[in-house]
Amino acid sequence: MHIYPLYDPKTYTLTYVVSDPETKDAVIIDPVLDYEPGSSKISFESFETLKAYILAQGLNVRYILETHAHADHLSSSQYLKAAFPEAILAIGEHIQEVQTIFKGVFHFGHLRTDGSQFDHLLKDGETFAAGSLSIQVIHTPGHTPACVSYLIGDAVFTGDALFIEDYGTGRCDFPGGSAEACYVSIHDKLYSLPDATRVFVGHDYQPNGRGLRYETTIGVSKRENIYLTAETAKEEFVNKRQQRDSTLAAPKLLLPSVQVNIDAGRLPPAEENGVSYLKIPARF
Repeated sequence: MHIYPLYDPKTYTLTYVVSDPETKDAVIIDPVLDYEPGSSKISFESFETLKAYILAQGLNVRYILETHAHADHLSSSQYLKAAFPEAILAIGEHIQEVQTIFKGVFHFGHLRTDGSQFDHLLKDGETFAAGSLSIQVIHTPGHTPACVSYLIGDAVFTGDALFIEDYGTGRCDFPGGSAEACYVSIHDKLYSLPDATRVFVGHDYQPNGRGLRYETTIGVSKRENIYLTAETAKEEFVNKRQQRDSTLAAPKLLLPSVQVNIDAGRLPPAEENGVSYLKIPARF
């Protein structure tokens, strides 16, 4: 199994291409679509870099996997599906809860909340084949109700649940988030994996100016994670996580990202003038 990371420094996001070198079967995890909020301009540098790598390696993209509906970057999943039509777009089945929450936030009367925008909804504990790759789904809510991690061989891709040990865990203050659920997801589920399991994180914010890191292990996380070790009590984690979250500003791309990503990476339909418009609620 080969793991190829791509890092977007604008959103601190890691995208991964996981492939079998022999069969060339591959999956893409958490792809990025570039978006500049000041001008509301979409560009394709991240998408084109990803696409070029896949073509250069001759990979067969079997699945495009989202760990959750991201609140800090737009997904390029629909552009990838156009480029690789046989790829299946999948996300955890609890995306339905997130769609229901944000349908109200954005007053989206048209939005279906059954997850049917995606090709496949994944269940906790489900194991599925992406060609020669075998992938197990681990429901890891807390950051959002729909977060999942993907266990592929000796590697787990944790999205926004578990980060590098010097940054800790994902925030839990978004609508539907839960520090209590995050604790269970990490302490009871992820930390039950073998210590040697490699952890590939969804973001790296490079605390204290250190260089990029995207890989750790379950064993190191259990010993050294600054928010949640194997010995951390639930109440301690919940208090610390909630206190930290109360000081955090909303992600810069929260509103544009969520309304696109709950619709499986689709931009709003173009209006009569050929332009798509994102919807931003005004708050007082």
